[in-house]
Amino acid sequence: MTSINVDKYKLSDKTAKLTAKDLVIESHSCASYAHGREGRLLVASLTNDLAPHDGADIIPCVQSSDSAETREFLNKIAELLVDYVNVQNDRKEKILDFHHPEDMKKLLTLDIPEDAVTLQQLVKDCAMTLKYQVKTGHPHFFNQLSCGLDVVSMAGEWLTATANTNMFTYEIAPVFILMENVVLSKMRQIIGWEGGDSILAPGGSISNLYAFLAARHKMFPNYKEHGARALPGELVMFTSDQCHYSVKSCAAVCGLGTDNCVMVPSDEHGRMIATELERLILDRKARGQIPFFVNATAGTTVLGAFDPINTIADICEKYKCWFHVDAAWGGGLLLSPKYRHPRFDGIERCDSITWNPHKLMGALLQCSTIHFKEDGLLISCNQMSAEYLFMTDKLYDISYDTGDKVIQCGRHNDIFKLWLQWRSKGTEGFGKHMDHLMELAEYEVKRIKQQSDKFYLIMEPECVNVSFWYIPKRLRGVPHDAKKEQQLAKICPIIKSRMMQSGTLMVGYQPDDRRPNFFRSIISSIAVTEADVDFMLNEIDRLGQDL
Repeated sequence: MTSINVDKYKLSDKTAKLTAKDLVIESHSCASYAHGREGRLLVASLTNDLAPHDGADIIPCVQSSDSAETREFLNKIAELLVDYVNVQNDRKEKILDFHHPEDMKKLLTLDIPEDAVTLQQLVKDCAMTLKYQVKTGHPHFFNQLSCGLDVVSMAGEWLTATANTNMFTYEIAPVFILMENVVLSKMRQIIGWEGGDSILAPGGSISNLYAFLAARHKMFPNYKEHGARALPGELVMFTSDQCHYSVKSCAAVCGLGTDNCVMVPSDEHGRMIATELERLILDRKARGQIPFFVNATAGTTVLGAFDPINTIADICEKYKCWFHVDAAWGGGLLLSPKYRHPRFDGIERCDSITWNPHKLMGALLQCSTIHFKEDGLLISCNQMSAEYLFMTDKLYDISYDTGDKVIQCGRHNDIFKLWLQWRSKGTEGFGKHMDHLMELAEYEVKRIKQQSDKFYLIMEPECVNVSFWYIPKRLRGVPHDAKKEQQLAKICPIIKSRMMQSGTLMVGYQPDDRRPNFFRSIISSIAVTEADVDFMLNEIDRLGQDL
């Protein structure tokens, strides 16, 4: 059972009894602060034997430098979170305490009450939430592209939540805006560009959308004002059949239609076939369409494949297409001199690149970046000149304001946790971090090959995605063919359900267009060791003993 003991985090009697009702202040001067007071109670240090206080004495309703009740409440929340960090890294703990949705509803109190609950109940609510949450930082969680828990990045996210500022102007986020400039400039330098522009976006899907919009604006700048009337013909875009679905979504969202997002065949390793790309471009040109955008993937979601960047760049230059690289997953390997080549050879030739530090680099969700070789394109494409927000007569250099060069106006502060994490490692340390993850994937491949009677390696991975089948006893020694693969595919969901019910392990499975269900383990947590890889394989074998 999980070590999160809900009853451990008790407040003293006086603090525990305080509710939101205690914060309703009769004084007009304080009334504006009363709303949302509980949401602001946040940070650290145990206090006992609290003196009596009423609601008017609670931060932020009074001009006080200290509040014992506030301090105790925050201390209990901080204590709970630190305990949870320790629990996540305890290999003896379950990854999850699984319950079906209807059973889970009976364990939790999720209703929104008419009357406010006590502060003690709020602490209990937090503890219960973590008690039944999946521990994505557990060393035996191999399920998603984003997993693990970097404590420094987490500390950055705590500070970010406390600062609670928007990222659309230097006026209200001066320190964070400067951090963003420094970090994004560093990332463009690592890509291989001298200048350019970048922004943090809410996920890789939106980053890819930014690239699409910029590409269309670059080729047809009048589209911004005139829409489809500005186009001389029907636009068409190209991407691998192994790409992330968000690339095809761009065609749907932006009016091309998914029929005009051409899926280019990939080879058996999941890489785009460049000769097929050129053939399809010529085919669409012959139909009178206008090829304008090509997406290459650097680290596909399932197989972790890298499309041939240099060859695709040649084709894009030849046919004057915008060249975007979706490196949301694989971008972290740009930091590794050992593994960057040949995967990213030619990356400096692309026009834009998506790179998600919340994946391979281990920054906390969300942390996604989009980078452009050409400076000024973001503002030209997206600027709406809303003067009630983005005035031009401010006392500082307004080039630092970011709100008018993005499509979302307000932006969450996603930079501080990455900046703090990067400082904690240094660029060289981040490179070693990437090497460690890749070396663990290589170790897993070696162990699978050493147990070829129990496991079937589907291919040598280019990233930390390791794809394999588990072979139960009854199928060992049976020649590997399509019929056997169909039987192995049925094993995957059974073992996955047993993983979740036992709470010992989480590894994903899925089919692709060539194969039925297979396991895909992801190693993107710095906590994972070779012993954890061995545990994963041994546990799959244990759970499949009777199949």
